[in-house]
Amino acid sequence: MDTTRELDTRGLNCPLPILKAKKTLAEMTAGQTLKVIATDPGSMRDFQAFAKQTGNELLEQMTNGDEFTIVLRRR
Repeated sequence: MDTTRELDTRGLNCPLPILKAKKTLAEMTAGQTLKVIATDPGSMRDFQAFAKQTGNELLEQMTNGDEFTIVLRRR
């Protein structure tokens, strides 16, 4: 999936991946997409809750070994 921006949060634990994604999304315009790569096992659950709370759309979540990829669309 083509994304507008990519954010590498590997090695960071909760809540840092969410906080960094929130900051990055704030710099983006409506409809743009953000790909987040994380290693925190709670990231999948955290980003589901984040999307519900903020109104940003969760487009995709994938697991590849110990890495998690989350794709969000800016509201």
